[in-house]
Amino acid sequence: MPESGEYTPPVIKESSDQIPATRNKEGDVGARGLAQTSAHAPPKPAPWGLRWRASVWFITLVVGLGITTDIIVYSILIPVLPFQLQKLGYTGISALVGYLLFAYSGGLAISTPPIAWLSELYKSRQWPLIIGLVALIGSQIMLMEAPTYWVMAFARVLQGISSSMVWVVGLALLCDTTPEKYVGHRVSGQLGIAMSGLGLGLLIGPAVGGALYSRFGFRGPCIFGIITAIVDLLGRLLLVERKDAIQYGFDPAAALQAVSENTAAQNGILRPEDSEVPAVGIPHPTSLSPLAALWEFAKSPRALTALSITFSWAVTVAGQEPTIPLHLQSVWGLNSSQVGLVFIAAVVPTFFSSPFAGWCADKWGAEWVTVLYISLSLPWMCLLVVEASLAFFIVMYGLNGLFVAALAAPVTAELAAVSRSIPDIGYAHVYGAFNLAYGIGSAIGPIIGGQIYNHVANGWLVLCFLFASLLALTLFLALVYTGDRPILMRLVEKIRRMGTITLPEEPTEDVREHVPVNNARASASTSMHGPEVLA
Repeated sequence: MPESGEYTPPVIKESSDQIPATRNKEGDVGARGLAQTSAHAPPKPAPWGLRWRASVWFITLVVGLGITTDIIVYSILIPVLPFQLQKLGYTGISALVGYLLFAYSGGLAISTPPIAWLSELYKSRQWPLIIGLVALIGSQIMLMEAPTYWVMAFARVLQGISSSMVWVVGLALLCDTTPEKYVGHRVSGQLGIAMSGLGLGLLIGPAVGGALYSRFGFRGPCIFGIITAIVDLLGRLLLVERKDAIQYGFDPAAALQAVSENTAAQNGILRPEDSEVPAVGIPHPTSLSPLAALWEFAKSPRALTALSITFSWAVTVAGQEPTIPLHLQSVWGLNSSQVGLVFIAAVVPTFFSSPFAGWCADKWGAEWVTVLYISLSLPWMCLLVVEASLAFFIVMYGLNGLFVAALAAPVTAELAAVSRSIPDIGYAHVYGAFNLAYGIGSAIGPIIGGQIYNHVANGWLVLCFLFASLLALTLFLALVYTGDRPILMRLVEKIRRMGTITLPEEPTEDVREHVPVNNARASASTSMHGPEVLA
């Protein structure tokens, strides 16, 4: 106590790993460690538009736009590559297209581990996203002006490297910004909304690619991809990471949580556990190597199941991409523009599937949605072999894609839940593993599809049943391991409860000696009819 009689508050020591944040009604945050620092230094002036640039919804928009851009650039050339290679005089088109798709996926898979490790080590999200997009624009220019096939393949490798930025760093950024109750142990609504960019990209890319190729040649789709990437770049330049926003006294996670609580309180549906909000912390960097992170995942059946579903989904989707244009051309004689229209009709339903899957999983659990959507995809996959009419094929293809594309939302949220259950595993680690599984699957899929379609009699039929078998295997794994309480575990517990019987306890010798004769006879009579069974 000083001589003046003034009270000197004690100094509170905070952990250097994670500083809990406090918030007021407006969602403004002052981390206690930050408050102590600000006592010795003047506060930094907040950047322009801090609240909306760092908000959860703007980050969701930027990540969703990044996914959309990536899928547009990837898929815009799918319906035109076979026709472009034919125009250049190449033969064995299906295999060559498969190798170009393999080059993209190979670049994605090879670059994923170092990107995930560096991003988690330095906790930097914005700059890797910007660098990746600049590389994407450069690869599009290279592909547009490629004089030979190997230059086209190299450009696709660069596209794959830039793609891993948004799939690893972008999803990690979204999870960093979103309150845990939204990422949650169930499917995150924010992840579901962001993953809807997958369906939107597939909706725009092939259709626009086919139309632009017919009108302007091969440069048309490439220029469209460059313009889309430039628009995406503006969003990535504007965003403010949560760790930077907190330095200016604003926590977007706490702001969203406060708005959610106020809305629930006004509607009278605020639950007691919602009002007890734990302090939100800033995630600390971790130096866990990519191999060490993969080893941690290998010890988790739940993580392996999610990665297996991702791999099977990638093989299925990528395996169809080089073969569907050729199948449509050989059976119904469609050109590139018509193939693009088929993609539009088939992909429109997938635009809404991810948000709806996220909503369903929030309500009933990720395990139910994953098992249901895999089950519903199997019949339509098998019916794709029927050549009754073009309309029938489009409907079957659309229904299959509707359920397969929706798996992205529950799987990514399931991996987010796994990352919080394993020490020293960050979001970049877990989405790096997701991207690696997807990259390997999308690299193998086109090669399998192209080779089987070219060299096996009834290759399309073989491919459809091969992909259906792969999905059926993941269905079994999802039943056993997906979710906090997998469906098979719940079923076994229910059967055990239904089959439980309670037997009467055998009386001891002392009790038997004091049992009256009439009661003893009644007991003997009861034992002749067997014990009473209790549910």
